Amino acid sequence: QSLPQQKLLTWLSVLECVEVFAEMGTARVWGEMGRWTIIVLIQLAKAILRLLLLLWYKAGIQTSPPIVPLNREQQQPLHSQDMEDGNSSGKDQTYVGKRSSRVVRSLQSTPSLQSRHWGSPQQREESQSRRAEEMNQPPTPLGLQETIAESMYITRPLLHLLSLGVWGQRSWKPWLLSAVLDISSLSLLSDLKDLNRRERAELRRRTILLLYYLLRSPFYDRYSEGRILLLLRLLADYVPGVGFVTRKWPLLLYSLFCWVERNHPTGWL
Repeated sequence: QSLPQQKLLTWLSVLECVEVFAEMGTARVWGEMGRWTIIVLIQLAKAILRLLLLLWYKAGIQTSPPIVPLNREQQQPLHSQDMEDGNSSGKDQTYVGKRSSRVVRSLQSTPSLQSRHWGSPQQREESQSRRAEEMNQPPTPLGLQETIAESMYITRPLLHLLSLGVWGQRSWKPWLLSAVLDISSLSLLSDLKDLNRRERAELRRRTILLLYYLLRSPFYDRYSEGRILLLLRLLADYVPGVGFVTRKWPLLLYSLFCWVERNHPTGWL
């Protein structure tokens, strides 16, 4: 990745980390109008950055979070192995049994207990090279159809906010518009072949997130709420030990969910 692309990814990650804090802080200081203003500005900035990555830098399917977190458990053995390689100073790393032909690690190249790998050195090298290859895979090139689908997914928060301003928070139209854009984007992207592991994981994440539409107003108020409360009552009556939790906490959990859903619409976005 080029340096400007890395900077765009960094700023996008910062916005995703601070957007809820900015929304709550602005609502406390400037009230409801300031809160909606900061929501629109943040979502507009995120959409612009993502469109630049998609159209100018050809970043392909963009993941959330934009910068893949560092897996320190996988990086530690790599660093430890490099240290061991430097300290071995040319000594043999492996020993081959004369009768069994089994390859084992020599005592001189044994790493510390924390970073010890119980497989053979060949297996270790293969797994390390495979991880490095997966991390360095370039994004899958997108055609016109896939670019439109990814653009729909990127602009969906802005269209959802616009529909909320036009039809109100209690209308079904913003809910339907957001669902149609999400499903259409996934349908168009499903034709892509030879995706790398990171992109396949992102599409699976987006598919699972469709279940959240069952817990969003107005669908939740009309259909899901009664069925969830009925399920909690059945668990309390017929499952031993569950009744204490389900009778004690449903009202609290329900109130918390309604407060988050109605007061922090960035969960939608």
